Amino acid sequence: MFRKTSRELRCALRAAGPFAPRGGPAALIALAVAALAAPAFAAVSADEAKQLGTTLTAVGAEKAGNKDGTIPEYTGGLKQVPASYQKGSGIRPSPFENEKPRMTVDAKSAAQNADKLTEGTKELLKRYPTTMRLDVYPTHRVVALPPKVLANTAKNATGAKSVNNGLGVEGMLPGVPFPIPKSGNEAMWNHLTRFTGVAYNVKYENWNVDAAGVASLATSGNLFNEFPLYDPKRADVAAKETDPYFKLKLYYTGPARRAGEALMAIDAMNPTVQARRAWQYLPGQRRVKLAPDLSYDTPNAGTAGTSTYSDAFVFNGALDRFDWKLVGKKEMLVPYNGYKLMYAKDLKPALTPNHLNPEHVRWELHRVWVVEGTLKPGQRDLYSKRVFYLDEDSWVALAADQYDAKGQLYRSTFANMTYSYDVHAVNVDNYAFYDFSSGAYALVGAAGMGEGMKYIDPLPELQWASESLAGAGIR
Repeated sequence: MFRKTSRELRCALRAAGPFAPRGGPAALIALAVAALAAPAFAAVSADEAKQLGTTLTAVGAEKAGNKDGTIPEYTGGLKQVPASYQKGSGIRPSPFENEKPRMTVDAKSAAQNADKLTEGTKELLKRYPTTMRLDVYPTHRVVALPPKVLANTAKNATGAKSVNNGLGVEGMLPGVPFPIPKSGNEAMWNHLTRFTGVAYNVKYENWNVDAAGVASLATSGNLFNEFPLYDPKRADVAAKETDPYFKLKLYYTGPARRAGEALMAIDAMNPTVQARRAWQYLPGQRRVKLAPDLSYDTPNAGTAGTSTYSDAFVFNGALDRFDWKLVGKKEMLVPYNGYKLMYAKDLKPALTPNHLNPEHVRWELHRVWVVEGTLKPGQRDLYSKRVFYLDEDSWVALAADQYDAKGQLYRSTFANMTYSYDVHAVNVDNYAFYDFSSGAYALVGAAGMGEGMKYIDPLPELQWASESLAGAGIR
């Protein structure tokens, strides 16, 4: 028999939301008790955790290279910042500016490289055999996270737990929560709580390219992202279930029809207890309103319907709609060290019909964790299945394949990952969506036209009150 307080039952009932079962209060209470009775999954043993820093890196990647020598040994990350980098600048030159591709994969060679290609990559090569190709460069394992993050990761290995059947996290210090994951949920939490800095600000552009190959500016904006768990002012104590781990605040500056709009979203460590809080400001209404639809499979208007809100950053939000399976680790060709695209001053040359200009995308061979999400019985979502490819050195999602209700490949996402070597943080704010049903694609988060990506101090707490959005209401 489980003893539950009325407050806990109310939290569980709230978490049921629009998916509450039929049958009235009795059914709701049964669901709430079942959810609260869900077990917590224990962390790894102290003996298993000893692999970290020996055969495994501090974040759980394989330290050794592969047998072919095409993936090098991990030796601590990027050793030298480019001489052309100006300290304090938001623009980061590529450390590998003068490198040439070591090989090219096109439609003719796709079959012999099929085991290293995502399904979305195969589809692009199949659909556009005369223009699509992968320029594959030497692999560089550049990521080196801050020492404090690595020290906390070692503690998390034996101290952090997934709770509520993996929907929440308990006992996490500011670091990778599950460096030796035992489930798909744990691997996805590593992505959700990845270290991408404490806070940053970027003025960006999103572009849509329709099936006819016409590129148009979808939105430009001023984005603030914060990761409160990593705030240095925060004591090194384990996060509570209601603590926020992700904050996003976005002011739209263009085009003219969207200038003045704003939105804000905050995610907590256990969404079954504290669901996403989101607000939106529309200049025409002159008021801030709650926006619960800024989540899950709601179409993202900024990408002309080629993606959902949960597709942002390859994946974000709660895990409750899918069953998550940790398939294993594979060597895959993925976009990596994509400085050319992230910091391009002019995006037009990159926005070719059907797909991004291959000359602007750098592909490398890396080991990734493959995680498969299958829609739970009784749940509703645009996708019936999602497959994610998580970088072993940083835990960021580098690519994803999304499937429709018939099990057909529907969309694919590719993140142009860069490493912000000045702050030892990984960035995946630049990513592309391909919608295979319409033939359109979108490029999100390009930052080279302005001041680039600036790492900043966290905003004052008042700036995260919903009323603060109203200040964006002047066109």
